[in-house]
Amino acid sequence: MIKNEKQYEYSKECARKFEYSIAVVEQDEAWKLKDPEGWQLDIDVKKSHLMALQEEITEYEKLTNCDKNKPIKIPVENFNKLPDVLIKARIAAKMSQKELADILGIEEDKIKECENKDYQCASFGEILQVSAALGVEFDNAFIQVDFDEIEAGKRSADKWRKWREERTNLKYKAS
Repeated sequence: MIKNEKQYEYSKECARKFEYSIAVVEQDEAWKLKDPEGWQLDIDVKKSHLMALQEEITEYEKLTNCDKNKPIKIPVENFNKLPDVLIKARIAAKMSQKELADILGIEEDKIKECENKDYQCASFGEILQVSAALGVEFDNAFIQVDFDEIEAGKRSADKWRKWREERTNLKYKAS
């Protein structure tokens, strides 16, 4: 995800390099004849990376060019993507990290750190404050509880605990 203008410019430059590299490989007839599968694989990999970059660039441009007179809807695929939504909301609001920090009464470095770490360093209360400052509201949000996934998590935790206990017991026996 592109989080700022510097990353945006860098991403555009990388996309140009991928486009150039693809064009060079496509014109390499010797490689195409010698190793057609490797030649095609190289092109496909580069095109895949280029497409991912172009999607990020398009998303960033859409956010930076949105109409501030209308609310923007940013989808949240899952709860783990909430940090991305906060960053996208700040970008769409055309608000710098410093402006957000000033609204919250904190240092700009704290916002930079939070965004660089995808808000993993922020408390739930801080995330709520950032959400409020950015005007983020949930619209028709649903939470789906997957009971099979819960059971799988329990089994995995039990295996982990048993493994740790066995390992601890081996250390004591070895001492």
